Amino acid sequence: MKLATWNVNSLKVRLPQVLDWLSANPVDALCLQELKLTDDKFPLDAFTELGYQAVWAGQKTYNGVAIISRETGSAMVRNIPTMDDPQQRLLAITLPAPGGDVRVICAYCPNGQSLDSEKYPYKLEWFRHLRDWVAEELKSYPRLALLGDYNIAPADEDVHNPEKWEGQVLVSEPERAAFRALIDLGLTDSFRKFEQPEKSFSWWDYRQFAFRRNAGLRIDHILLSEPLTKQCTACVIDKGPRGNEQPSDHAPVIATLNLE
Repeated sequence: MKLATWNVNSLKVRLPQVLDWLSANPVDALCLQELKLTDDKFPLDAFTELGYQAVWAGQKTYNGVAIISRETGSAMVRNIPTMDDPQQRLLAITLPAPGGDVRVICAYCPNGQSLDSEKYPYKLEWFRHLRDWVAEELKSYPRLALLGDYNIAPADEDVHNPEKWEGQVLVSEPERAAFRALIDLGLTDSFRKFEQPEKSFSWWDYRQFAFRRNAGLRIDHILLSEPLTKQCTACVIDKGPRGNEQPSDHAPVIATLNLE
């Protein structure tokens, strides 16, 4: 079973790239973030033509998430149930799989904007609600995968220039503590389960030739519960799509599970 996450930064703009990528990389579930379109504009037919199902939570201009899957999902949850939040940032479904169901959660975590912005405490509150809700989900779904754009680089090795980024969002200690709180639930950062090339990133700014210079951050993650971690055989970042014409500023991350 292959699970992937990709912040596409406008599905309307990037749809041909997503379809091409899926054709070349037939994963079992692809979690998308930043759809930037309303529910009625979601291009369902384009995915069904490739043999995929889809669930989505759209929002005009900003946010929006979707899960594209081979099998039909069940027990869908839209947004964190304990948080009254109009922003469309989370979807969860249960997928059938060898050895038992897998709970797949797609999250587009808040950016926070800056440490002195009102969006920063919102981000930390959102992560507190996420952590508490995932703790409950794990009781019902021991095989759980939490995928998405976390907008957090967990450690300095996930930052191209830690000194330059000091004092900014995505790397602050409260944000990293929020990430560790998820890990403390018994989840594993699947990318770090394996030896990886130095300076492995999943996001590069559009400005200052950041991708060409590999001046990026690793902020897109696949966290796996203990049973899935044991069955995870690989996790990679596919930098290829970032080199496309008019690319998303993020690259897909893919985890491979040998389920039994």
